[in-house]
Amino acid sequence: MNDTRETTPALMQADQLTRHYTSTRGPFAPKATVRALEGVSFELYPARTLAVVGESGCGKSTLARQVTFIETPTSGSIHLNGKAVALDDRAALKEARAQVQIIFQDPYGSLNPRKKVRSILEEPLIINTKMSAAERRERVDWMMQKVGLRPEFGARYPHMFSGGQRQRIAIARALMLNPKVVVADEPVSALDVSVQAQVLNLLMDLGEEFGVAYLFISHDLSVVRHIADDVMVMYLGRAVEVGAKQTLFDKPLHPYTRALIAATPHIDPSSRKVRMAVKGELPSPLDPPSGCAFHTRCPYAMERCKTERPELREVSERQIACHRAEEVLALEEAAGRDAECA
Repeated sequence: MNDTRETTPALMQADQLTRHYTSTRGPFAPKATVRALEGVSFELYPARTLAVVGESGCGKSTLARQVTFIETPTSGSIHLNGKAVALDDRAALKEARAQVQIIFQDPYGSLNPRKKVRSILEEPLIINTKMSAAERRERVDWMMQKVGLRPEFGARYPHMFSGGQRQRIAIARALMLNPKVVVADEPVSALDVSVQAQVLNLLMDLGEEFGVAYLFISHDLSVVRHIADDVMVMYLGRAVEVGAKQTLFDKPLHPYTRALIAATPHIDPSSRKVRMAVKGELPSPLDPPSGCAFHTRCPYAMERCKTERPELREVSERQIACHRAEEVLALEEAAGRDAECA
């Protein structure tokens, strides 16, 4: 997609979004705080896709719930079209929700099985607009054609469609109100590989046509490489590396990003990176490690990493939270020179 960031203001700005949950470990245990999201910031621009990647439990879906106003952040703010959303104002939230829609992971569970497709697609219009029945019907027919479905399919029930067709219906529903932002939460992970590319290409085409900004959540870096313009890598509720897709895939600097990319399968042997082992399991957000949260699994961890938490800073055309980013960059450049000499 085209880079619109220099000429167009951000459609959405999230600043230091934080979400904590209160949890109990047992009937006699004291209450504990689950730090699911810790100070995440980003901007979304028209016709561009920001992909959020990381292991299960890193805070991706929690972030999606804050951005779509399903939940209220513990702290932080969200701006739409340059205006702060009053998160404690019910009317303001209703208006904001119409501008930010979501596509869920499961195309089988996200559509009401008791309603026909036309009713499913008309519902957002009935709730949020004053369109007449004829106008709603025209809008539904038009949108179904946009996602590659025949308008007469509106008389059918969801169970009469394949998984890929159901996700097309979900995409149509998300776009019915002409939203500014669409959050896609693992939208193709439940689909056959044979139809994933079709759905991804559809999302890209519609994003370009309607000027929609996507927040694309995924654990599959092959999918991210296909659809994203920018990538935010998350670990235990925090962003650890943020930058343009090509920058992060060609020269990842954070040890966690390097491990994720190295673990991605490649058919072409020349494209395979040297595997980088990540030891241990993802720590619990109930009791996150001190300092850099990744230090318990990082092969480059030093004493400073155990006590001092790194903040995002600019290094080689990306934002990165790592004390040793410059050292990793120097090693990468040295390895590149050695490869050229060989």
